[in-house]
Amino acid sequence: MAVNRRRPRRLLRWTLRLLALGLLWLAGVAGYILWVGGRDDAAPADAIIVLGAAAYDARPSPVFEERIRHGMDLHARGLAPRLIFTGGYGGAGARFSESQVARRYALRNGVPAEAILIESASRTTRENLHEAHKLMREHGLRRAILVSDPLHMARALRLARQEGIEAVGSATPTTRFRTWNASWRFLAREVYFFHRDHWSQLTGSHALP
Repeated sequence: MAVNRRRPRRLLRWTLRLLALGLLWLAGVAGYILWVGGRDDAAPADAIIVLGAAAYDARPSPVFEERIRHGMDLHARGLAPRLIFTGGYGGAGARFSESQVARRYALRNGVPAEAILIESASRTTRENLHEAHKLMREHGLRRAILVSDPLHMARALRLARQEGIEAVGSATPTTRFRTWNASWRFLAREVYFFHRDHWSQLTGSHALP
């Protein structure tokens, strides 16, 4: 009888230990995402890749506008001669692709047309980077600065490496995800994508976002 009583207790202890290890792992992944997003490694490069985000007809969403503005600031500081705006059409009825919206915004703010490259075929982060890399190869560009939101940067850099892009990150200094609820949801999403992307690598498949 005593042996039978010990078995459930041992099982409970091992279950709690495994749960604690799992929580520590998730906290570590979240901490890594926050650490990468908090860094600004901007350095001289050949191009600045601005990752796409939502656009409302000819107007960028607040998130996209922050990315565009930060990319323009890096360009104005002379860190790279080319701006690459990425992002396709958000829906069947969209008049402009995300990258076209970004290009219009940059031109209105004094960026010369010859400094801008765009692609309008991508719908996901991985596709953003795949299409940007194609443009880089076509124009003899090798090193890039990636621009995105802080919590998105760790995944963006990992996908850039998978695409063969030599990249450093420079996250937007401001973001619309300012409330705890919005930030927590975005962070939880990125923790999920961290594991999904690693699983995709192991299995040889590529998930979309």
